[in-house]
Amino acid sequence: MEDHSPAAAPTLRDVARHAAVSLATADRVVNRRPGVRSATIERVEAAVRALGFERHAGAAALARRSGFRVTAILPRFANPFVAGLAAELGEACRIEGRRRLNLMLDEVDSFSPALLVDAVRKAAATGDALIAMGLDDPAVAAAIDAAVQGGAPVVTLVSDVPGSARHRYVGIDNRAAGRVAATLVGRFAADPVGKVLVVLGSSSLRDHRDRLDGFRTALAHDFPGMEIAAVVEGEDDIERTRTAVARALDGEVPPSAVYSAGAGATGLAAALGVLDRKPVVIGHELTAETRPLLEAGFLDALIVQDPGHEARSAVRILMAALTGTSLNENQERIRIEVLFRDNLP
Repeated sequence: MEDHSPAAAPTLRDVARHAAVSLATADRVVNRRPGVRSATIERVEAAVRALGFERHAGAAALARRSGFRVTAILPRFANPFVAGLAAELGEACRIEGRRRLNLMLDEVDSFSPALLVDAVRKAAATGDALIAMGLDDPAVAAAIDAAVQGGAPVVTLVSDVPGSARHRYVGIDNRAAGRVAATLVGRFAADPVGKVLVVLGSSSLRDHRDRLDGFRTALAHDFPGMEIAAVVEGEDDIERTRTAVARALDGEVPPSAVYSAGAGATGLAAALGVLDRKPVVIGHELTAETRPLLEAGFLDALIVQDPGHEARSAVRILMAALTGTSLNENQERIRIEVLFRDNLP
């Protein structure tokens, strides 16, 4: 997974550690504020030179600002996971953003590059920073690049645009999630040489495409007797998912396993309900829609990510970018979790 964040650049925290002073003292020296002994100033300045630290020209002014306008661009036809993510972002801005981030929610059709481009441009023109569930499209990447060049840092959330100049991607490693799904399918399926149906929201969503890539690679390597019979797209919509899956099943040998990499699980359940034998079904995200399906045994396992952790991480990263402060990287690792009916929280 690519990461365009400036992780290699020395931070003020690095300067403080090198000079054996507190972060507050290093900040005073770098920003030419009084109250520091001359010997300490010399140590900090020596650390700055040794590390090649470059002070952000606008960091002090930004840090003194009372508030920042941040736009979160999320899908308009929100599934339960995205709806929960939006609520978590609002709470994170209040707590992690110390009430300095004024969050504006812009809901767009996430499957339309043109609409997403317009939303990014508008947010960059009217605000200080952006959080976006990305669509991996050249026009979207160009819009993100323009926003960053104009001084508005961009964090992609859940679904990445890795070819862009976005500041950071916040989310799970989706290829790894796909590999986990392949392991679950291969070990749980009754038929070791069976067919597998894969259901995506859209192949234009980077997270879904990465999950498919990881799933396909791991399945071929670890369970060569299993074969992907079809890949269908339901646009994370219940009825579209039901229709797409029903069409894929029509006249075909029923699959021994199904991997649902997106939303629309209720539609998937309706389409598979006509089969005489239930396949192994692996899905994503614990929501009000998927929980009862897992409890009832229709879903065998869920691969989940913590939307609250992701929202807090995105806000912390933007606050650091806007104020020129550093991060505790240990807080920003987003982990994959697997839930069964037995370990539901």
